[in-house]
Amino acid sequence: MSKTTNKKSKKKKYTTRLEKNKRIYYKNDSSTYTDKKSNNNKLVLIILIISIFFNAFFLLKINNLSLSVDDLNNTIEDKNGEMERLEDDYTNYLFLGDSITELYNLDKYFSGLSVVNSGISGNITEDILKDMKNRVYDYNPSKVFLLIGTNDLIHDISVDDIASNIEKIISEIKDNKPQAKIYVESVYPINYNLNKKMVNKRNNDDIMKINEKIKKYCEDNGYTYINMYDSLLDGDGNFSEEYTDDGLHPNENGYEIITKELKKYLD
Repeated sequence: MSKTTNKKSKKKKYTTRLEKNKRIYYKNDSSTYTDKKSNNNKLVLIILIISIFFNAFFLLKINNLSLSVDDLNNTIEDKNGEMERLEDDYTNYLFLGDSITELYNLDKYFSGLSVVNSGISGNITEDILKDMKNRVYDYNPSKVFLLIGTNDLIHDISVDDIASNIEKIISEIKDNKPQAKIYVESVYPINYNLNKKMVNKRNNDDIMKINEKIKKYCEDNGYTYINMYDSLLDGDGNFSEEYTDDGLHPNENGYEIITKELKKYLD
């Protein structure tokens, strides 16, 4: 065979192989394109499925959130109702006054009860009026036992002004703590013969006038007036020596009598 024939034969075989390779390439390329198109379709389908899933998920979340908000509102309403019931059942006895109250051993005489001693020695009615938040409101009392006025007498405050200030104290408690029941004790008697320096300018005539005014105010406005004055007197119309050692403050026997009377108003 000639060299020319061999060259043609090789060229033909090369061309045939090239064409075959091309066909393989194009076939592969076509397959790759088809695969890519198929993959793209799958990807679109997956994205669509995921989108549907997430849309459904978020719709469910929104519905659940709506339900959760409703549940939360219902829970808040239930808790508010529970708090109102607790407030109705809550009992806190506040004793408000001067040294007679401050010296009153409430934990001893009212053992086991929720008692608050808001008495400060030397207080007059104006002192309490100026400090109602700290003395009364912050304790959120359910019942208030008020005893004040005897110290005003040694500061030359008139009977009318003393009674008026006591009325203001009562009125302010009612306005700011309307749930609190208010009990107003009469101003206690004095015994000038036991300790003139301690009793000072106080006298039972003025004390009785104050008591008459606050008693009438309580009767006219629906408050409870507690007449402790008469319970502490002796036969001569003075603070009984059985119940006081200095003519002004109750002793242990005196506080026993006072406690016995006040317990009538504790539920």
